[in-house]
Amino acid sequence: PKRRKANFNEAETEVLIEQVLKHEQLLFAAGPGRASPGQKRKVWELIRHKVNPVAACPRDVEDLKKRWRDLKRRDRSKLCRLSQGCGAPLHPPPSPAAAFGLLLPPE
Repeated sequence: PKRRKANFNEAETEVLIEQVLKHEQLLFAAGPGRASPGQKRKVWELIRHKVNPVAACPRDVEDLKKRWRDLKRRDRSKLCRLSQGCGAPLHPPPSPAAAFGLLLPPE
């Protein structure tokens, strides 16, 4: 039977968030200036090489993408609970990066 991988630790999550936000424009930009799938794949590989030295077990790109999606979903639900009821927040953050302020460690 296939065993599941260990949960992401705090260091892995911090590096993942830091790197994805650093390369956010390349990974998630829409419109005519967006990156090609090959460029995005290279960026995700770069992120993987940054995360794996602090990882509890080796992570592949799909693991990182899934963790990022889970973090976004969790953060949206936090924002939903903080606003008046669920649904679209009354005042969306000025940028996608600002929405992840809850995920970043306090400085």
